[in-house]
Amino acid sequence: MKRILLTAAALSLVFSTAASAQDGLKVYISADLEGVVGVVTGDQLGPGGFEYGRFRQFMTHEVNAAIAAAREMGATEILVSDSHGNGENLLLEQLPEDIQLIRAWPRPLMMMEGIDETFDAAIFIGYHASTSNTEGVRAHTISSANLTAVRINGVEMMEASINAAIAGDFGVPVIMISGDDATIEEARRVIGDMEGAVVKWNYGFHSARTIMPEASYALIGERVRAALGRLDDFEPYVMEGPVELEISFKNYMPAEVMAYLPNVDRVDAHTIRFVGRDMTEISRFIAFTTRYSASISP
Repeated sequence: MKRILLTAAALSLVFSTAASAQDGLKVYISADLEGVVGVVTGDQLGPGGFEYGRFRQFMTHEVNAAIAAAREMGATEILVSDSHGNGENLLLEQLPEDIQLIRAWPRPLMMMEGIDETFDAAIFIGYHASTSNTEGVRAHTISSANLTAVRINGVEMMEASINAAIAGDFGVPVIMISGDDATIEEARRVIGDMEGAVVKWNYGFHSARTIMPEASYALIGERVRAALGRLDDFEPYVMEGPVELEISFKNYMPAEVMAYLPNVDRVDAHTIRFVGRDMTEISRFIAFTTRYSASISP
């Protein structure tokens, strides 16, 4: 009798999971590296770091965990954006053959290139806190070397909220994010309700307590399934236009030169203001501001 009851309970769980899955979902995944399990310093973040090769693997596995969970919940089309550093981090041969991948730069929609109104949900993997956050491993916004603040409509922004607002232009909600504890708290505070996978707890800019890689993959899968199981609970994060962007630079000269443009105002020695019609226009301006150089080639 006990065995029959357990079997019935197991069947009930299977039917419940199947009922919550939605066929034909289209899911967008944007992946960064600073928020991946175990990442704490530059040693993991770029080709010059002695651990970079291993952590590319961990990043790829975290993305694969999100893909597998989305598939379990009915996703039939998945687009992934490699959104860290040079945009060439994810290992193609380890990704499923039927997804598509966006790589390298520049891109008008930056970390959200390829998003459009046909997507049902967006997921952020390996994200980090903002440059104005006093907590968080490798906390920065877009460029740790050049920017000290990014504000949109008066709100201090993190990369997750900028990207959520870009998705919001197309009516797509962000439903799940992974990273350290500071990242999850900030994303929920700025963007709103979403599932969060905390894979490490920050002790400082370059230190953290971390779970192990296999545990992070399981946790990410669990949170993706939970998010897609309550997809109707989420709303897009929308910035109503006209959208006012302020960018503060670490140095004087970028603000001075950018203010030569007729549609850019200099707010103070380090800060410029630009007003766009919507987040798509704002994204293109940020991409120009952070990528343009007269020495660009070819």
